This record gives sequence, C-alpha cells and structure tokens, in this order.
Amino acid sequence: MTVTAEVVSVHQMTPRVKQFRLRVEGHEFDYEPGQHTTVQFERDGEEVVRPYTPTSLPGTDSITLAIKVYDDGTASAYMHTRRVGDEVTLGALEGNLTLENPEADVAFVATGTGITPMMALLKQYLREGEGDVHFFFGEKDRESVLYRETLDQLEAEHENLTVVYSLSESGYEWTGPTGHVQEHLEEYLDDFEERDFYVCGVPGMVVETTERLADLGAPDDRVFTEGWEEGAVADEGDGG
Repeated sequence: MTVTAEVVSVHQMTPRVKQFRLRVEGHEFDYEPGQHTTVQFERDGEEVVRPYTPTSLPGTDSITLAIKVYDDGTASAYMHTRRVGDEVTLGALEGNLTLENPEADVAFVATGTGITPMMALLKQYLREGEGDVHFFFGEKDRESVLYRETLDQLEAEHENLTVVYSLSESGYEWTGPTGHVQEHLEEYLDDFEERDFYVCGVPGMVVETTERLADLGAPDDRVFTEGWEEGAVADEGDGG
C-alpha cells in the first residue's frame, strides 16, 4: 500500500542532510518506532524504491525523514530537489528494529544516518521506559552531527539519559571522544550482561560493534541490529 504525502517543511540539518516533514491529510501513520517506509518514484522509465526511517513517533498525519545526499545517489538526489508543496509517494512502514523491552536499561549505538531509527526508538523509550539509557553516536566531524540540539535537549530534560558523541576527524577544538564510537562503550558502561543494545549503521560498523559487545559480555539475545549494504549507502544515502 502506498500513500501520497505532501512536503510541508524542509530543513537543512547539515551540509549534506535535509530533514523533510511529509504529511498525508486525514491519514494517521501507524507503525512501531524504528520501522522504515519507502520513497517511490520513476526515473528513466524504471521504478525506484528506497527505504528511509522516520525519526518521528507514530500517531499523527506526518512523518519526518532525514536524508543524506550522495554524489551518485538516485533517491537521495530526488528527495533533495523536493520543495514545500511537492508530493512524494511513500510505501508501507515495516521492519524488525523495534523496542524490545522498555523496562530494561538500554544503549543505542549509531553512526551516520544510522541515527534515524535510533532517534525514534530513543523518543519511545524516554516516553515509556524508566531505566538507564546511553546514546552513542559517531560521525566524521562536528558539522556532520545530526540531531545534536535535540539530543542535548533530551539529555538536559532526562536524568536517566547520557549522550556520547565521537568524531573521527575531530579537529583541535573538539575535546570529546574520538575515533570509532564503539571503542568507547566500556568507558561509560559496566553492565553489559544486564542491558539491551541497539546498533545501526553500515555492515562493517554493525559487525565490529556486535563482536565488541560479545567480548564485553553482552548476550546475543540482547543485541538488536540493523545494517544496510555498503553500496546502497554509497549510492542512496539510506537512513534505515
């Protein structure tokens, strides 16, 4: 099933990422936070279908998508030319990366646009959960960090939330963690056996983080992951 949504706002988040709010009047988006929709259109006589994950919570007539444009991208380039008032065809919302247990302590680990499902899951957890929550986010540099203002505000509002940023190209002005974000897990956590972990990014990051969590004692059945093919990211900028 598809719906036709109207672009009601476009926000330039970083030099290469725009956030789109898409609304379907009279429709209620019903899904589990962390699930993805698809953007669908025709290009040169062929149908293009690409997944993107809403960062917003369900229950309204709108969803928000954060989409990174790539030089050779098809869907990302298409979306980055959308303007307020344009229409976009969206597919059904589906996927398996959803909040398993809001009563458990949790940690979210993401890099790049892998943050998109994590934002929805974090918002759901802060609304429903009462445990300790850590949010680890890795990016290239400061100007590429998505949702930093939102994350900093959520951290200020919730005593149980700790946000950790790690930059791979930090620069002299950055005083926080550097390198791969998964390398810093043990600096902030010591209860790996008793916590749920959610991991999202390109396959290499997901595999490395999963292996690191296993070495640190995290049970396999408490690690929930989602990755996407390297080529799909390079070509499309898929966020989920």
